[in-house]
Amino acid sequence: MQKIADFMMSKKFIPLALVLVATSFFFAFRSQGNPGDDNPKARNEKILRNVGILLEQGHYSPKKIDDAFSQAVFKSFIEGLDGEKNIFLASDVSALTAKFGNRIDDEIHGAELESFYAVNKLYLQRLNEVSNFYPSLLAHPFDFTKDETYLADPDKIDYPKTEADRKDVWRKRLKYMALSKFVDLQNEREKNAGKKDFVVKPDSTLEREAREAIKKQVDRFFSTRKNRETGDENFSTFVNAITSEMDPHTTYFPPVDLRSFNESMSGHFFGIGAQLKEEDGRIKIASLISGGPAWKSGELKENDEIIKVAEGKGEPVDVTGYAISDAVKLIRGSKKGSEVVLTIRKMDGTIKTVSLLRDDIKLEDTYAKSAIIKGEHKVGYIYLPEFYADFERPDGPRCYVDVAHEIEKLKAEKVEGIILDLRGNGGGSLYDVVKMVGLFIKDGPVVQVQGRDEKANVLRDTDKNVQYDGPLAVLVDETSASASEIFAAAIQDYKRGIIIGSTSTFGKGTVQRNIPLNPEGQDALFGAKNPDDMGSVKLTLQKFYRINGGATQLKGVVPDVVLPDRLEYFKFREKDNPNALPWDEIQKANYSPWVSNYSVPEVASVINSEVSKDSTFKEIQTDVQWLGNQYDKSYSLNINQYKTDQAQLKKVVNNVDSLYKLKTVMNFQTLPQDLPAINGDKDKIEKNKQWMKVRSEDIYINETVKAVDKMIAEGNLVKTN
Repeated sequence: MQKIADFMMSKKFIPLALVLVATSFFFAFRSQGNPGDDNPKARNEKILRNVGILLEQGHYSPKKIDDAFSQAVFKSFIEGLDGEKNIFLASDVSALTAKFGNRIDDEIHGAELESFYAVNKLYLQRLNEVSNFYPSLLAHPFDFTKDETYLADPDKIDYPKTEADRKDVWRKRLKYMALSKFVDLQNEREKNAGKKDFVVKPDSTLEREAREAIKKQVDRFFSTRKNRETGDENFSTFVNAITSEMDPHTTYFPPVDLRSFNESMSGHFFGIGAQLKEEDGRIKIASLISGGPAWKSGELKENDEIIKVAEGKGEPVDVTGYAISDAVKLIRGSKKGSEVVLTIRKMDGTIKTVSLLRDDIKLEDTYAKSAIIKGEHKVGYIYLPEFYADFERPDGPRCYVDVAHEIEKLKAEKVEGIILDLRGNGGGSLYDVVKMVGLFIKDGPVVQVQGRDEKANVLRDTDKNVQYDGPLAVLVDETSASASEIFAAAIQDYKRGIIIGSTSTFGKGTVQRNIPLNPEGQDALFGAKNPDDMGSVKLTLQKFYRINGGATQLKGVVPDVVLPDRLEYFKFREKDNPNALPWDEIQKANYSPWVSNYSVPEVASVINSEVSKDSTFKEIQTDVQWLGNQYDKSYSLNINQYKTDQAQLKKVVNNVDSLYKLKTVMNFQTLPQDLPAINGDKDKIEKNKQWMKVRSEDIYINETVKAVDKMIAEGNLVKTN
C-alpha cells in the first residue's frame, strides 16, 4: 500500500493531477457563458474528458483511445443497457453503431457529446414499448404441453429483427417464469395435500395464479427500472463502458449515494452478513461476511440469486425487480435471533429455501482462527478470511499479528504441521502479506510491484527470524485473490510449502486507487474532503509480479496439487474477462529456495496421483462437468421435460453436496488456550461448534491433511536416517 501512496505523491503522478485540474478548470471556464454546471450535458462532457485524461495519462497500461476503442465501448454500452438483448431491435443497434460507433473517442477528446444521448433516448423509448405490451402476453393461459425452448444466454442469441420477434422473445421469457412458478405451486400443493385447512386447487387455478404472480413481479421490475434508469444513472453506465475497456477493475463511481450498490447487511443492526448486487433486475449475493449467519450456514454462495424473502413463517415476498435498498429492508431485522427465510436460485439453476437467524455481525468473527486436527499426525489449522488491517488505529487488529499469535498457540500444542486456509480470501493489506510471508521464511523478497514506465519495486521481508519452520500447506480456490495470490505465490516460489486447491486462483494482479474528478483543485486529488460533484475513478496504477518474475495477473497461482470443485465451470475468474490485462513477466528477484527435509514436488506428485484415482473426486469431476454443460441457460418450456430436467439437476447438485462432506469426519479440536474465552457463553459455544463441524466434514481440508502428513512422514524419515 505504501508503494501506491509513494506513486500518488511521486513526480510521475503530480503532472497527471495538475493536468486534470487545469483541464477541468478550462472546461468549467469555457462553459460559464452557457448554463455551466447547471447544464447536465456540459457537466457530463467535463466528466467524460477528465476520465479520458486519467485513463490516457494515469492507467498502468492504457489502450489507445481511437476508433477501435470507440467501437468496443459502444458495444459494451449497448450491452450494459440491454444485457439480455430483449429491448433494442437489431436495426436499432445497426443504425446507432453506424452513426456513433466511431465517435466516442472523439467525444472523449473534446467533441460534443452526442452518442450517449442518442442511444439513451432510443433505449428509453424501446423500454417503454416493452413495458406497454408485456401485460397482454400474461393475459391468457400458457400451453405448457408444447415443445418450445427458452434460450436466455445473450452470447448465443442476436437482437430481435422485428417487433414481432421481440414480442416472441418476451413471450418465451414470461412463459418460462410462469412455468417455474406453476411447478412451484404444484409442488406446494403436493407437499401440503391432506393438511388441515389446506385448499387443494386445480391446475387451471394454479396456472392463473402463476401468471398473476409473474405479472406483479414484472410490473415491479419495470417500475424499478424506469425509476432507477435516469439520465445520470445511464450516463454512469456509459462512462463505465469506457473505463472497463481499459481493464475490469478500472471503474467510474458517480456522485450519488452508493449504498444501493453495496448495501451491507451488517453493522449496528441485526442482519445475515451479506452484501447484495443487482444484475439484470435480479438481486444477487455479492459477497458474504465471514462469521455471519449467511456464511456460517454454508448454504449461500456468491452470485446466488435471492428470489423471495419471508419473515419467519410469514408469507414470502417475491423480490425480483426490487431495488436493492428495498430488499435489504426485508432482510434486515431489529431483533437478534429473529428468523428470515430466503428462497434462492443457485448458479446451477436449482431452487433452495434457506432459514437464517439474524445476528449482530461482530468484527472478531472475521479474524484469523485456528484449531487442531488430530489424526495420523497432529496438524494445526488456521483460517484467514481476509488480509485485514486497521489503518486508523496503530494498535488496531492486523492479520499478520493475529496469524503469528495463532502459530504460537499451535506450537505450544506441539503440532507437527500447519494448514493455512485462504479459500474465499479476496485479499487486503499488502503490508500484512509481506509480513505474513516473513513468518515462514528467512528474510528475502516477497513480491514485486511495478507502475507504468517504472522499474519494479521489490517488497521484502527484512526480519531474519522464522516463526514457524515446519511442514506448511496453503489451501486456495478460485475466489482466493490479490493478496492471497501474493502469499501463495511466494510460498510456492520459495518451495516453502505445498499449495493445494482448484486449477488456479482468481488471477487479480493489479492495484487500483480512487481518484476524484473534482475540478476545484488538486487538494481533492490528494485526499482532502472537498465536495466531489463529479464522481471518481478507481484507476489501475500498478501490477504485481511474483519473485520468480511471472505476474499473478490473469493466470493466478496454479496449485501444486489440483482438486476438482464445482466452481471450475462457472466463468468468473480474471481470465474469463476479455478486457483483463495480460499475463507477462519481468526479471526474477534474487532469492534462495527453502531447504527442508521433504520434497514439495515429490509430495505433490504422490497426492496428485492419489487424487486422480480417488473415486469421490472422480465423481465430483464427472458431476461438475455435467453441471457445466447444463449451464447454457437453455430451458424447456414443456412441463414434463422441464420437471425431468429440474429433477436431474437437483439430483446431481445434491450428490455433489454429499460428496463434499466426509463420511468419516476429522477430529477437529478447539485449542485449550481458546476455551476460557468460549466457555460460559452459549452464543460463542454454538458458533465455535458450528465452525468446527463445517471444517471437520470438509473433503478439501482432509486432502490437505494427507499432504501435510506426507511431508511430516518424509521429514521424520530423514531425521531417523
